[in-house]
Amino acid sequence: MRASRVENQAHGSPSDYLSPLTFLIMNRRDWIRLSVAGSALPLLPSFSLASSGLERIPIRLHSNENPYAPGDAARTAILDAIQETNLYPASNYRSLQAMIAAREGLEPEHVVLGAGSTEILRMAAMAYGLSGGEIVTAYPTYEGLENFAKSIEARVHRVPLNADKSIDLGRMESRTTENVKLVFVCNPNNPTGTICDKDDLQRFCIRVSQQSVVLVDEAYYELVTHPRYNTIVPLVKAGANVIVSRTFSKVYGLAGLRIGYALARPDIAEKLRNYWTSMGINILAIRAAIASLNDDRFLNYSRTQIEHTRTETTNRLRNLGYEVIESNTNFLLFHLDQPVERFQQSMASHGILVGRPFPPYLDWCRLSIGTDNEMSRFFDAFTKVMKIPNR
Repeated sequence: MRASRVENQAHGSPSDYLSPLTFLIMNRRDWIRLSVAGSALPLLPSFSLASSGLERIPIRLHSNENPYAPGDAARTAILDAIQETNLYPASNYRSLQAMIAAREGLEPEHVVLGAGSTEILRMAAMAYGLSGGEIVTAYPTYEGLENFAKSIEARVHRVPLNADKSIDLGRMESRTTENVKLVFVCNPNNPTGTICDKDDLQRFCIRVSQQSVVLVDEAYYELVTHPRYNTIVPLVKAGANVIVSRTFSKVYGLAGLRIGYALARPDIAEKLRNYWTSMGINILAIRAAIASLNDDRFLNYSRTQIEHTRTETTNRLRNLGYEVIESNTNFLLFHLDQPVERFQQSMASHGILVGRPFPPYLDWCRLSIGTDNEMSRFFDAFTKVMKIPNR
């Protein structure tokens, strides 16, 4: 797969990247010195140390991570925050809450912070799944909420997807009885990458929220450019029984720092906070998140590059005869002619990690989008594993 013009123009050519070992031994002064006069810091791609005689590091195309992250502003903020790690971080939460609220036209009381959006989903599962509360979810979808709900013995009702792998909002609404306290919609959906039409989802949320709380997971919100997609935050502003969850793990590339948030009516937000499961968000995550929200350059670069590589990957798979679901995220779902677990094992033997099984689609593979170089290496292994003849 050819190198992207977007990559070269935005952050320099791949030859400008720092080597991994150089990054590990650089001190703070060296690092800051590389970012003078507003110039971009080199990005760190996935890499292999095989040539150094060290163990080869596999290419991670299985966890929907951002291969270009974090951005320059976040890196600098993390380094600056090191001198604050002797202090408890709680006094800094308000700054991030206020910043998020201002961007969304809300008040800080509407914002709940969590250790990634996964913790937000766990808070919601406890807030509405304990004491006999039932939960409705699409199936398959991101399992974070369902798995935790089951661990606390909440009853979960699964609603299968439509034939086109989109969420069946009509069946979800029909399944929402008076015993259902929470309805979960992942939009875009993981693992399919499909979106809910903005008008359909708004009408769904308005109707269903009259008897149950609707949680819309917008983890991939910043990556979507489809004209029929929109956030549900306006319903939060209107005071509906709606929760929106977001994360800094995807487009901002802070998955390793674990930070996300929820937007909800103040009384719902307070109910969620009562079930905070972590010991708090660390100061590095807080500072990196604040810096990321101001770093439009990296956001645009990250979004544009991922979309570019996703389109090329989709086209190449389709040209090879594989069915690919149109995606609006940093991953895609494509159909195999073999069980995905067997494919996983075969690709791992070539140093490529791909997505896990998502029942009932056991012969479909969720593939995260990496750098152009990583996707080229994916296809090198893919043609061998799938025994595709050279053309």
